[in-house]
Amino acid sequence: MARLLERYRQEIGPELEKRFGYRNRLQIPRLSKIVVNMGVGQATQNKAMVENAARDLTRITGQKAVITRARRSVSGFRLREGMPIGCMVTLRGPRMYEFMDRLISVVLPRIRDFRGLRDHFDGHGNYSLGLTEQTLFPEIDLDKVDHLQGMNITFVTTARTDEEGKALLAAFGMPFRRPRPSANEQSN
Repeated sequence: MARLLERYRQEIGPELEKRFGYRNRLQIPRLSKIVVNMGVGQATQNKAMVENAARDLTRITGQKAVITRARRSVSGFRLREGMPIGCMVTLRGPRMYEFMDRLISVVLPRIRDFRGLRDHFDGHGNYSLGLTEQTLFPEIDLDKVDHLQGMNITFVTTARTDEEGKALLAAFGMPFRRPRPSANEQSN
């Protein structure tokens, strides 16, 4: 069983239940899925870039990446409907918790000048973050990287509010930035 899943069941769930005063265990927020998405901008000129991005994403997540295609044509971007433009993976279950564990303990500490994650919640308890390069993950062989490729990672929770979602992710160990004290608090 995944380490974070066990921790959720033993510590995080009961802690959230007390903090928010839930009357039913099914009200406790939980992580339902993690979506990792790579949009490949230069895919219109070089189709091999999408395949390389899908290969890298498969190595990073441990699950086969799905190639995403354009829904409509956009002449300004030289994009036709059905052209491959990126790749994505939806993680659930133990694989999701393993990926989150590696992200928190290995990848985020490798970011240069890292000061914590900003609050990018959507109003319903879901959180998104962006990484600028895939080489932060130890699974990627630096000799085989053609170009640096960023990615978006979205944590979808069952939380109803951003406060509940942030409490859930912070309990898992997500390193959020601490709010700066206001001028009034600093003078005291």
